[in-house]
Amino acid sequence: MPDDRPPADRNRSTLGEAAERSGRTVDRVWHRSGQASRIRVRQLEVTLVIAVQAGLAAALAGLIAQHFLGPGAHVFAPAAAVGTIATAIGQRARRTFELLFGVGLGIVIGDTLRFLIGSGPWQTGVVVALAIASALLVAGKGGPLVGQAGGTAVLIATLAPMERGLELPRIVDAVVGGAVGLLVVALLVPVNPMRVLDRAAAPIFAVLREQLAELAQAVRERDVDRTKGVLERLRGTEGDVGRLNDSLSGAEEVVTIAPARWHRRQQFHEYARSTSHLERLLLDTRALARWSTTALQYDEPIPSELPDAIARLGQAVEEMRRECRVGETPRCTRKLVEECAELAGRSAALGVKSFGDALVTGLRTAASDLLRAAGCEPDDANRIVRRAAGAGEAAINPPARGHLHRARPTRAARARRRAHLAARRRDGDRAGLSARERPAR
Repeated sequence: MPDDRPPADRNRSTLGEAAERSGRTVDRVWHRSGQASRIRVRQLEVTLVIAVQAGLAAALAGLIAQHFLGPGAHVFAPAAAVGTIATAIGQRARRTFELLFGVGLGIVIGDTLRFLIGSGPWQTGVVVALAIASALLVAGKGGPLVGQAGGTAVLIATLAPMERGLELPRIVDAVVGGAVGLLVVALLVPVNPMRVLDRAAAPIFAVLREQLAELAQAVRERDVDRTKGVLERLRGTEGDVGRLNDSLSGAEEVVTIAPARWHRRQQFHEYARSTSHLERLLLDTRALARWSTTALQYDEPIPSELPDAIARLGQAVEEMRRECRVGETPRCTRKLVEECAELAGRSAALGVKSFGDALVTGLRTAASDLLRAAGCEPDDANRIVRRAAGAGEAAINPPARGHLHRARPTRAARARRRAHLAARRRDGDRAGLSARERPAR
């Protein structure tokens, strides 16, 4: 149908929409740039720690090889130490054993085939191909085992005919380098596992807190574009979750092999259990943003208690992080979660449609997962949320009076009870028992 607005109004509307879109784009770019800068700072800290560990491990391995392994360059000892340090955090012990196994596999295959088919360019190709194939069959994928098997096979096939006795020094160098690398990680420069985990979890807590507050405001103002923006920002957290899982793996390695960090084991296991529920909470929040967007698109009624419940959930996330960092019992977190569940119950009692009902259910699920992340047992968390939501519903729709009190017996029921008691007295009198000797009723 034709637009009845004057041209000036249409121009202002178009310019306003363009300005609004530009503002949202600037906000997204600003958010992403700030998040990228925080990631770069954390990566710089990890890079410095790994660089110090690698340099120290290379120096110690070279010193040990020079003074205790006899004449020769012994280049592979510091190389193996650096390879152990520079591999993926949390997989260093496993990668070290893969490195040693790869060296042994390359030596066995290289020596066996050199004895059977001799030496030469095409023999080297055959040796390397069989060494790589065998390593892939053992490991199932690429890694230190495959690389060391192929590299050692090349050295054996090309240098062994001209220089005898390469096998034993390479094995010794690999053992020394790997051991020195693990020694540096475990004893000399062990990282603080809880500090690593806290820094890795910080961006997830920040995203949850900020986006839940943004989602609550967007639902309160019925702004579909803002709820879509929240959903998009929550979908961009896979990198943060991956870094948190890597940090968990590294922290587990440290509390396992570093005696100086063994007293952190119990704290680490509690943190690791909470982290799984934190990931679920992130998925729950994404679902809340999706249901909110759909409910607004279908123009469903949204009680004011519903955005208040979402805001309470964001406050509970912030409070849980504070209480967990200082080691307090999460009392304030539990109180905020109960308020969130009660407001969700009020919303359901006030009347919501299909997508609003899904939003209420999602809030109750997120509240339960947040309590589990704070250390509650699953049954306790569900019971707390269920009781708070029920209290919210009862505040809006109190149960009928007949459900609160027992119904009085009817006149016929009272008459039947009196007749039954009289019959029992007559039976007692016939048995010759006095009133005192009769059994108590």
